[in-house]
Amino acid sequence: MNSKRKMRLLILLSLLLILTEHHFSIKNHLQKMYACWNDQVEEPQLSAWFNSKMRPDVITRTDWFAPVIWEGTYNRQVLENYYKKLNITIGLVVFAPEQFVDHYMKKFLQSANKHFMVGFNVIFYIFFDGKTKLPYIEMSLLRTFKLFPLVNESINQDISIRTMKNFNIHLVDKIQYEVDFLFIMAVNQIFKNDFGVEALGKSVAQLHAWWYFKTINEFPYERRHKSAAFIPFEQGDFYYHKAIFGGTPQEILVFFTQCIKGIKSDIRRKINSLYESHLNKYFFVNKPTKLLSPEYNWDPKFKTPPQIKHVNIAWQSEII
Repeated sequence: MNSKRKMRLLILLSLLLILTEHHFSIKNHLQKMYACWNDQVEEPQLSAWFNSKMRPDVITRTDWFAPVIWEGTYNRQVLENYYKKLNITIGLVVFAPEQFVDHYMKKFLQSANKHFMVGFNVIFYIFFDGKTKLPYIEMSLLRTFKLFPLVNESINQDISIRTMKNFNIHLVDKIQYEVDFLFIMAVNQIFKNDFGVEALGKSVAQLHAWWYFKTINEFPYERRHKSAAFIPFEQGDFYYHKAIFGGTPQEILVFFTQCIKGIKSDIRRKINSLYESHLNKYFFVNKPTKLLSPEYNWDPKFKTPPQIKHVNIAWQSEII
């Protein structure tokens, strides 16, 4: 009888230990979030690390007063000192369908391992076709990666849309509790220089290099009135690239919820809309709090204009 009671007590203690660890894991994450967005650790004022006057040749502030990050406008060290006190973890999500892995994945991961958020805790979340063999990459210190097989979808849309539901499930169940900030990136790009904490923000959008020097009416917004991604002529701010966007996990969760809702609406109306169109509609309605200049994703196919002084990421044409 005593042995049975001891066994039950051990089982009970084991369960309590698991629940306690889970509780403190979530509690620690929430405390870090609270410290980040409240004043337990004082957040530096924008003027302490960002100077829009340093680049008079480009747009450095939006109409809604969000900073546009260009080379020469920011002091990364001020932000690094702040975020290191918070001991933050940053997630990087990349989708790797089978046809993209061999051509792009190794270079993307090698360059991200070298240049993405150097000196900070980073988790790489790789979503891939289960039958695909991923390249081996030896990770640097403070870096880990997690693999998630993609479940096949029958939705006849581009690659990004077919993977959204897969990612959203993991974001809801786990990822949002593991990281303080999260970036979603396309695999067909290569980091050329450090992509640092100046890019962190509540809601971060990437200006599209192809359309930055064009006018609003030239942007390839969704112009069909019946689409959930519809933006009328003469309206809009910038054209944003699907290659990079980021923010807090909570903001990204809101984005994906709205995006999936819009795509489902278009499917019911038999409209074949693009993920990038829905991304642009979302940022048209919900203004991003920080914008990354085309220097953070420049297409080397184009002649580099004088405004592009420091390429952080090179976009790779989808030639496969």
